Amino acid sequence: MKAMNNFKKYKKGVVTMEIQSLIPEKFINLLWKNGVVVKNIRKINITTVILEVKLSDYGEISKVAKRTGTRVKIVGRSGMSFFLIKLRSRVALLIGIILFGSIIYYLSTFVWNIEINTENYISPYELRNQIKGFGVIPGMRKKNIDVYDIESKILRSNDEIMWVKARIDGIKLKVDVIERQSPPVIVSNKTPCNLIASKDGIVSRVYTTDGTAIVKDGDSVQKGDILVNGEQGKEGSVYPVHAKGEVIARTFYEQINEVPITKETRVKTGNIISNFYIKLGNKKVYLKNSLNPYKTYDKIENNNKFVHKETYCEVKVENIPANVTKTQDEIYSNILRKLDKSVRIINKIESVKKEKDKYSIRVLVLAEENIATEASIVPGKNSESQKKTQ
Repeated sequence: MKAMNNFKKYKKGVVTMEIQSLIPEKFINLLWKNGVVVKNIRKINITTVILEVKLSDYGEISKVAKRTGTRVKIVGRSGMSFFLIKLRSRVALLIGIILFGSIIYYLSTFVWNIEINTENYISPYELRNQIKGFGVIPGMRKKNIDVYDIESKILRSNDEIMWVKARIDGIKLKVDVIERQSPPVIVSNKTPCNLIASKDGIVSRVYTTDGTAIVKDGDSVQKGDILVNGEQGKEGSVYPVHAKGEVIARTFYEQINEVPITKETRVKTGNIISNFYIKLGNKKVYLKNSLNPYKTYDKIENNNKFVHKETYCEVKVENIPANVTKTQDEIYSNILRKLDKSVRIINKIESVKKEKDKYSIRVLVLAEENIATEASIVPGKNSESQKKTQ
């Protein structure tokens, strides 16, 4: 009786029963009459029925079963009540889970790694030793690290650093540094100079405010040719000047890529498995370690947190035809990325040539831009340029 009364506490538990009786309908009616809620009734045969009832009604069901001579067999159970019953018999497991979670939380309150990102000349190793000199080392509590103080000390200790950002990200202290750039050399406007071609092209228009133009519309020029002489005045009274102006020319940018007609490509199937582990020294302690069933796969590791994750993604190799249009667009975009914003695109010419097992894809971009750039005057070269134009 005491055991039956204990079931009253587990209101949310649900049991699935197999009922064997000569008249199972009579047994079910008696249950309803005694206030027992019966759900999901399934008839197996004439004498056997499967149904679901609350665990708290088990005592009443037993009484009815004895009165009617019905055989009752529990074939399934679910609900929070059974989970709690299991936990009561596995106290050590519960304590272990709580202890493990507490340890992980405690360890996550420390900084275990210092990541430094610099640009060109500053060594991350030297900066790491400098931060160590400030008293900041791996294994410190996060609350004891003042990122603003670290930023201030780094800026005061390094004149070559223009900007620094320190932040705590997970178990890492990340320090990003931007170096101070040397100012450009400014050429005085009073220094005599020529305007020369910065690249090959066909001259479209010439504008000069100072100096003497030695090219005209339609002239083909090569990189380094003098366009505007840094001289001004009539013959016999010529004087050097700082040449100024623009020489607009049509320029050409060409790129040819060869791509196979069909390419073996790794395509993800969507099937993945993930494993979790923590790292103790050089050893991996797996919290979840599933066997990898895939023959071909990509492995992705995420080591940004205390609990590391490795993911296996199944892939299959397929022969996919080359996407000529996509390749042409990529070539065109690559050419545009290298151009200055002031360059004006006039036309684009695309051609595809099929060879044995590949395509030769050519993209030619016709542009218009200012190709004049300043250059110092070389004695004797100006006169040679003038003779060529004459």
